[in-house]
Amino acid sequence: MTESFLLLDSRDNVVVALATLEPGTLVRYGNGASPASCSAAETIPAKQKMALADLQAGDLIFMYGMVVGEAVKPIARGGLLTTNNIRHRTGDYSAVRHPAAVAPPDASAWAGGSFLGYRRADGQVGTRNYWIVVPLVFCENRNVEQMREALEEELGYGRANNRYRQHVRDLVHARSNLSGPSDENAQLHSERIFPNLDGIRFLTHQLGCGGTRQDAQALCGLLAGYIHHPNVAGATVLSLGCQNAQASLLMEELRARDPELRKPVLIFEQQKSGHEAALMKQALDQTFAALAEANRVRREPAPLAALTVGLQCGGSDGFSGISANPAVGYVSDLVVGVGGKTMLSEFPELHGVEQELINRCATDELAARFSNLMQTYAARARAVQSDFAFNPSPGNIRDGLITDAIKSAGAARKGGVSRVSDVIDYPEYVAKPGLTLQCTPGNDVESVTAQVGAGCNIVLFTTGLGTPTGNPIAPVLKISTNSKLAERMGDIIDFDAGGIVTGETTVAECAEKLLERSIDVASGNRLTKAEERGQIDFIPWKRGVSL
Repeated sequence: MTESFLLLDSRDNVVVALATLEPGTLVRYGNGASPASCSAAETIPAKQKMALADLQAGDLIFMYGMVVGEAVKPIARGGLLTTNNIRHRTGDYSAVRHPAAVAPPDASAWAGGSFLGYRRADGQVGTRNYWIVVPLVFCENRNVEQMREALEEELGYGRANNRYRQHVRDLVHARSNLSGPSDENAQLHSERIFPNLDGIRFLTHQLGCGGTRQDAQALCGLLAGYIHHPNVAGATVLSLGCQNAQASLLMEELRARDPELRKPVLIFEQQKSGHEAALMKQALDQTFAALAEANRVRREPAPLAALTVGLQCGGSDGFSGISANPAVGYVSDLVVGVGGKTMLSEFPELHGVEQELINRCATDELAARFSNLMQTYAARARAVQSDFAFNPSPGNIRDGLITDAIKSAGAARKGGVSRVSDVIDYPEYVAKPGLTLQCTPGNDVESVTAQVGAGCNIVLFTTGLGTPTGNPIAPVLKISTNSKLAERMGDIIDFDAGGIVTGETTVAECAEKLLERSIDVASGNRLTKAEERGQIDFIPWKRGVSL
């Protein structure tokens, strides 16, 4: 490691400790022949921040060249910043753009790149091939689980046992022209019946009725996004019949995403079917036939422009904004540079960098929409005596992200430097090539669920503390901010960006390798750790206050 600290911007009045700075450690910073220097006045643990000047109560703290906090008591030069001596503070912003010329990295070397994907009739390209089973209301969760248990083992996707397994066994028996009674063929299938289908995903939830009509609309919009998603061949939908989230509402949302309704959607309503067994056998029969059709699709080459990449973080630490997030931001710029789509979400974790993102918006209308969504979200939080400032978790704070603004300044690095081509609200679907800002909570699973529901066919997820988050239909690739985490939790980490902190690699070099790995995952040549472990997380955002 060349240095044990990092000055992120010449305007900053703090440095980040890359390794523990013992009292008396001399820190030289700045440019020119005579750089400034400062000695650590106390122990500064790795990932934490050291003041470069004497600070008084009311003085602003700057990182990344922007306001990230305010001193609440005197901090000596060389002193440690803590939750006891600084508090959350951000700079003011307006919807007025002040565009700055920042050149994204050259993506020409990737212009002819491709991955192996599943082409859909509407022009989208999937990185996986799934069939999904979804309930329109929580009352149908049990029936969805019954379908899961019946289908997964008999089709070679898992182990389960219930009374509908025999029905599925009969279907398999008939399809395979097996000799002898089907109940004599009860052994576990060692191979998948449908080898070109990556699986059947069952997306249970606790919504659909009892909430507001807006809740039902948002749920149907999210489920429509999953059905319309390029990684999905089609869907089986179970409805009770009397709930707020009506099948007609789901179909309206589907038509908004695909007016031609080019995917098979099988809808079954229990109140019309009568006995549960009638509903289940009908659903299983038609789903089985549809799976056979979904199995016909094969992977074929597709340009990198067909990628829609979710940019996500969770369990962040003081190195997130230095290593993994900038590397993901560089990948985002490369994907945008070849005509692809990327998506930056988690609005509570963009609080403090609003003006920077507004300046990058392609139009005044986009800037105004982003500003309005941020202000509306913040107002909802204040209405219940909360605030964006409450976003950092105890783990974030312990590992250096002691204000929401510090966390946001680093989190925004995932968006690279490309201009913002669109701004969408939850649960809208991505529409334009380039970088899109999407309104979601900072909650990891809610945000990933939303990103995939908006069309992301792969998610790059950075973490400094470690989190197992996955998704039912899109691969979630975990990038560690530090090598110690990659070693300690290697069962959930796919890629180590820690070499950026130690000086062993540059952001650009790391990003190039990360993009290569992402293409390998998108092509199905490699599963993510979350996929290998069966980590499937799905939590729809009920539009209350979730930070």
